[in-house]
Amino acid sequence: MATPAPAKVIKDAAKDVAQDVTPDIVDAQVILTPLLDALDIVGVAVFALSGALIAAKERQTFVTLAFFALLTGVGGGSVRDLLIGAPVFWMTDPWVAAACLLVALAVWFTPTRWWDGKLLDYADGVGLTAYAVLGSAKALSYGIPPVPAMVMGVVTGTVGGIIRDVIAGRPSILMRPELYVTAAALSASLCVIGSVLEGPRLLVWTGAALAGLALRGAAIHYNLSLPPYHERRAATDAEAQQPD
Repeated sequence: MATPAPAKVIKDAAKDVAQDVTPDIVDAQVILTPLLDALDIVGVAVFALSGALIAAKERQTFVTLAFFALLTGVGGGSVRDLLIGAPVFWMTDPWVAAACLLVALAVWFTPTRWWDGKLLDYADGVGLTAYAVLGSAKALSYGIPPVPAMVMGVVTGTVGGIIRDVIAGRPSILMRPELYVTAAALSASLCVIGSVLEGPRLLVWTGAALAGLALRGAAIHYNLSLPPYHERRAATDAEAQQPD
């Protein structure tokens, strides 16, 4: 009986090892298509728009517009992928960076007044909640436990904007009481809960995104916000000082 060649033995062993260690990654890639791919592009485009507009309103060059568009569009997703051990999404998808550059071009050739008003806020809400769902679903697909997966959804939806504001020297959305991060947290939480309960993916993802968007939309329309800490403390102190 002929003895297998050493090269063939090594090749077969390597193939067996690859089959043992890669199924989770393959499953994750399957899970993320096609709906979450669409959510990904929506989130990237909307956040890129907000970043480019900030640079435009500061009368910066096109290079700065493109930089802010890319930074804001991919910032949250990049941090998420690094934390969960996934390939950084925009390094393997040729459309993401291109979408950011196209958005920057659109802003460059249009007056900033076209983007004023609450329409951009609502569009940003769409990107926020879509990205929160995407981040949580992707984290779960890479074996991240439920609670950290919720956090990854919030990170995906908010960190790009936080980095943008820090570099631009603006007050971060994180430091304001309006319902922004809370909307991302709602979408991320519902996505994780529905996934853990093994609900239909399309229904879970769509419902989670719409719930967060409804909360964000209500906050924009009715100027809803969370009560700041000092107001609650002041009210408590006033009640304590009232005579019996």
